[in-house]
Amino acid sequence: MSAVLVDVRPRQEYETGHLPGAVHLDPELDLSVADLDARDGGRHPLPDPAQLERVFGRAGIGPSDFVLALDNGSGWASRCWWLLRHVGHDAAGAIDVRGYVGPLSTEIVEPDLTDFQARPRMDDTIAAEEILARLDDPSLLLLDARSRVRWLGDEEPLDPVAGRIPGAVNAPFTEPLPAGAADAAEIVTYCGSGVTACVVAQRLVLAGRGDVRLYPGSFSEWCRRESYPIEKGTP
Repeated sequence: MSAVLVDVRPRQEYETGHLPGAVHLDPELDLSVADLDARDGGRHPLPDPAQLERVFGRAGIGPSDFVLALDNGSGWASRCWWLLRHVGHDAAGAIDVRGYVGPLSTEIVEPDLTDFQARPRMDDTIAAEEILARLDDPSLLLLDARSRVRWLGDEEPLDPVAGRIPGAVNAPFTEPLPAGAADAAEIVTYCGSGVTACVVAQRLVLAGRGDVRLYPGSFSEWCRRESYPIEKGTP
């Protein structure tokens, strides 16, 4: 097994200096879909398997490679990890390069193309419609990975409406999992647009909850749906 380093920071940061040998994937263009209506998929819709085959093949990822995604604490490395897992490539991890101490390179790495084959999972996402139908279901735990002020609805810098999905528990991606969260019958993670929720999902997988599901559209989709309820304040 060989390792592939994938830097998912903005291009300018990659070009300024990156871990030697790391290839670059653009978080907005490669790990998301641009120019779609946020009412159907949120601000960072999931790429389809065909796009991910092209993206990961361009990164030189082979079937036996271990992929280590790198970011600066933004959550995009975990998004890359989640997308790889989503299409059947489980040998992956994510780290924050701000903790790296060592040489940096400015060489633009262009690996040989590979024939990446996607084998999409069918059980790792949940749609807004199912969440809406199950808001009163105590067996379903919704974890909101945004900051506490956004979860409370006190601030909302990105989306047109502040608040949270009713019943959601705050689990900021910058903090450890809430006590007992990994013991819930069913777990769904969401955030503003489906990026930092992947950080929480990754922690849950590492805690033994490989059945955790992601709500890809997250709050940016939910808050744009007419008549979908929104909760604010302290429960």
